[in-house]
Amino acid sequence: MEEYIVSARKYRPMSFDTVVGQQALTTTLKNAVKSGKLAHAYLFCGPRGVGKTTCARIFAKAINCQNPTADGEACNECESCQSFNEQRSLNIFELDAASNNSVEHIKTLMEQTRIPPQLGKYKVFIIDEVHMLSTAAFNAFLKTLEEPPAHVIFILATTEKHKILPTILSRCQIYDFERMTVANTVSHLKSVAAREGIRYEDEALAVIAEKADGGMRDALSIFDQAASFCQGDITYQKVIEDLNVLDSEYYFRLVDYSLGNKVSEAMVLLNDIINKGFDCGLLIQGLARHVRNVLMAKDAQTLPLLEVSEQQRKRYQEQARQCPTAFLYKALQLMNQCDVNYRQSSNKRLLVELTLIEVAQITQPDEGPASGRKPRRLKSLFKQLMQQTQPKTAAPQVAVAAPAPSAAPTAATPSPVPSEQSAPQRPPHPTLKSSSLGLSWNNLRKMSTASKMNVLPGTMGIETKNADESAAFTQEDLELQWMSMCNRMPQKLVAIASRMKNMTPVITALPKVEVVVGNELIQAEMEKIRGSIVNTLKVYLHNSGIELNIRVDEHREEIKILTRGEQLEEIIKSNPAVEKLRLAFELELA
Repeated sequence: MEEYIVSARKYRPMSFDTVVGQQALTTTLKNAVKSGKLAHAYLFCGPRGVGKTTCARIFAKAINCQNPTADGEACNECESCQSFNEQRSLNIFELDAASNNSVEHIKTLMEQTRIPPQLGKYKVFIIDEVHMLSTAAFNAFLKTLEEPPAHVIFILATTEKHKILPTILSRCQIYDFERMTVANTVSHLKSVAAREGIRYEDEALAVIAEKADGGMRDALSIFDQAASFCQGDITYQKVIEDLNVLDSEYYFRLVDYSLGNKVSEAMVLLNDIINKGFDCGLLIQGLARHVRNVLMAKDAQTLPLLEVSEQQRKRYQEQARQCPTAFLYKALQLMNQCDVNYRQSSNKRLLVELTLIEVAQITQPDEGPASGRKPRRLKSLFKQLMQQTQPKTAAPQVAVAAPAPSAAPTAATPSPVPSEQSAPQRPPHPTLKSSSLGLSWNNLRKMSTASKMNVLPGTMGIETKNADESAAFTQEDLELQWMSMCNRMPQKLVAIASRMKNMTPVITALPKVEVVVGNELIQAEMEKIRGSIVNTLKVYLHNSGIELNIRVDEHREEIKILTRGEQLEEIIKSNPAVEKLRLAFELELA
């Protein structure tokens, strides 16, 4: 059986022309080889799987090629190219800095730079993952990197350029590799599938490219996995099943439900998605990405920003025609807030459900009065259902009192009320009472009254009864209003309020109340605000006859602390068997 080689290794580029997605960079390197203007140090940086190490090897082979082509490519026929292809070249060294990051490894490498090349012009040292070198290793490498021998070229590769010392960066030519686009990845996967004789669907390869997230090596690994699962026929349904990717059809349906204010259908679809094992956070992220794509599809200028297949692009355009721009903006804002709060939420499913409900209400008309501040609340989801369940009652009839008998109307007397024939009777319109607002003239008058009564803060705006009211109250009511009063006390009384919270007022003879304090100091502090305490209890307990007695607890017994010997004597007195046990085992108190 022929040995199997993964696609990432089998189809690894062997020349600059076969490198995918890095045309500008490879052109620069080929021109450097053609002109012979080579730097002594290069730094290749970029995300994983975009061809940094591959380009370093191709560049090293082209540098030592004895007969380079006119385009700056290696000939693959000379002895230097043959030795490199057979992995026996003595002029090209590769070092993995992730496992060889100490000072000793760098010193050993620096000693090899003194030996001139046996074949070719240069000795090329490729150091991969160079950011893993320790600070001491960087310092040991610094002097040689600044002034290397004429026959030495260093090629450094890293995924994290920010971790490299600035003194190293300033001595290198820096090449930033780009992420692979979905189009480039799909094109390369098509060529690999054609060589392997694998059938495919464009949408399936687009899913693989999106899953790879800009890395060609990841895309080829996923391609091998999908090819094994699909048995040589890569289809969209099999790929999303194998990779556990949520079908984009769910996103289209969620947006359609939101446009139609179909909250129930959206909740059922969400439950179906969760039952299939998908995380709610990934759902919100995917839906936000979908809405963003719909927004990009609304304008011909932003349409090229969609990294999807041609068939998917047409579907996005169709849905973009149905979605108002304001709906897309608001939906993105709500889903972004949900994504931010998702990790801190203790009930993640409820957070996602509320977000989908709010998205489904964006196009629903507002309820309530047209004027005034609109509270942030959920709109009625089942308005028609609520209207059906409400009983139909006749409209209330308003009785109009007959005017009192008086003299004949004069010029100053208003004209009588017109009859029903002249003006038809209309049902009264609902009015908004000012007393229901937080601040009204009536409440302002109550605030001034409360201040005159010397009531503690927090009682303003309460609806009081007559001054001689005498409503009965229980011990539970008294304790509840006492604790509420302590919580409302101002900052300057926070000390006495904290002590009052530990007190329990007692009804001695209704409506007389007694509070027991620990010492005279607390009693003196409470006597200063006795009037405010009494008036507050009168207001909230609706009893104007409340009287408060504050007294010091004088009957507290002093608890004597016993020694260990005294404790043993008390135990023996209460249980003589302990003494028998002590004598039997000849025990003594330690």
